[in-house]
Amino acid sequence: MLPAIVGGQPTRKDFIPYGKQYIDEEDIQAVNEVLKSPYLTTGPKVEEFEKKLCEFTGAKYAVAISNGTSALHAACYAAGITTGDEVITTPITFAASANCILYCGGTPVFADIDPDTWNISPKEIEKKITCKTKAVIAVDFTGQAVQLDEIREICKKHKLILIEDAAHSIGTKYNGVPVGGIADLTTFSFHPVKTITCGEGGAILTNNKEFYKKMQMFRSHGITRETNIMTKNPYNGYNEQIELGYNYRMTDFQAALGSSQLSKLEIFSQRRSEIVKQYNEAFSKMPQITIQKEIPESDTTRHLYIIRINSDSLKVGREEIYKAINAENVGLQVHYMPVYHHPYYQKLGYKKGLCPVAESLYEEIITIPLYYSLTNEDIESIINAITKVVDYYRK
Repeated sequence: MLPAIVGGQPTRKDFIPYGKQYIDEEDIQAVNEVLKSPYLTTGPKVEEFEKKLCEFTGAKYAVAISNGTSALHAACYAAGITTGDEVITTPITFAASANCILYCGGTPVFADIDPDTWNISPKEIEKKITCKTKAVIAVDFTGQAVQLDEIREICKKHKLILIEDAAHSIGTKYNGVPVGGIADLTTFSFHPVKTITCGEGGAILTNNKEFYKKMQMFRSHGITRETNIMTKNPYNGYNEQIELGYNYRMTDFQAALGSSQLSKLEIFSQRRSEIVKQYNEAFSKMPQITIQKEIPESDTTRHLYIIRINSDSLKVGREEIYKAINAENVGLQVHYMPVYHHPYYQKLGYKKGLCPVAESLYEEIITIPLYYSLTNEDIESIINAITKVVDYYRK
């Protein structure tokens, strides 16, 4: 146990992680059944999971895939991103949201964020469009839907493909419509810290049959058994490679876990909303902290809860506040460093200062725990720890 930096004993004796999956007996049983079945991979559970995702989101087609990063890669492939193409995205995201553009030979172009919602700004997107722009990857940061109406209109006006990176936002609705069936392509992630998990896993949803067929082949080496597109069909089990693809398949036991988790999404969303409400009530009363604002169109299932430290009202900066709260046995993270600040992107020639609103946000944000199994006692401890540290360091 770390000694409390602020003084006295830490708020909690036991450590509260910032994120954690919730697995119950139904989940375990679902996986056990697959382990006892003839199929561990490329079996019926993947298709069953895809069907449930379509039913939940209203999308026509779903492609289950190995993880959220491969989902983004497949979406860019389906969108036809290639060398010479530019794709606009946000800098405040996990690097995969931009890396997927590079995988296809395209160039990431970073547009600044809205200072209140922290999502990509539609106005900034429009400023970045050139004759080379092929698509927009809009990220639902923390789970709040981006301004989909405005961004879709921009994409329609400029004939761009809209990819919604919904790694954070399964369960979120935009104007009453579930995220997943709105953009041209929508990607999900099922990593253990997300709202539902497959262990690892992802999915891409679309209403475009051509995109769907391309992604199905892309996740499985570019190989097909569909007789109508093969050159011949001499025997049962014969297949041909039609495109260059990858081994991005999801296993059946991952899909079974995903289906079981999806059945609990409503209660997961409800509990996360309850926790967000308690946090909002506590931190909105503290002038030293700013909380994320939400657009009325987004009925949000929050994946992350982030507080912004108002450095001007404190004696120390974000790093000192982070360490002090962490020493109270509260797990924390920072989401995210602007993508182009990473050394790899710096080597590619991206310069700091591209998106000043995003860069300013990054210097002051801390992610605090948010997950289904947090108890009210946990939440009280977290709020007390943050209050203790902020009170100690306030000017």
